[in-house]
Amino acid sequence: MLEISNNVSLADWEIELSAIRATGNGGQRVNKVATAIHLRFDIKRSSLPAVYKERLLASKDSRVTKDGVVIIKAQKFRTQEMNKVDALARLKDFILSMMVVQKNRRATKPTKGSVKRRLAGKANRKVVKQTRKKVQF
Repeated sequence: MLEISNNVSLADWEIELSAIRATGNGGQRVNKVATAIHLRFDIKRSSLPAVYKERLLASKDSRVTKDGVVIIKAQKFRTQEMNKVDALARLKDFILSMMVVQKNRRATKPTKGSVKRRLAGKANRKVVKQTRKKVQF
């Protein structure tokens, strides 16, 4: 069981974990051991509340397929157990990150002092550049 928050959790049957061979360079055990974990989580079939489902399905994240399945591949560690823990932690972080509400940006004007300083700096640069010009007689 994966605890998302105090009142939201996922049962084991909702998360499909499968071991696969990790990609990349390896040593003697490269073609023998399946240490990477492939996690699949079907959003539509899950027991998540409706708000969670809506936000996850509406996300533009590349880990969510068109069918509403979250796919996470964990191969950071050398052991299958550590990769399994990592994949579950990444799924939890992903679900929690979708629930964070972004504040609306309110446009603001620059202060009069900052505008004055910016224009004074530009004027100063103008003078500096004019002194570098070739002198005409």
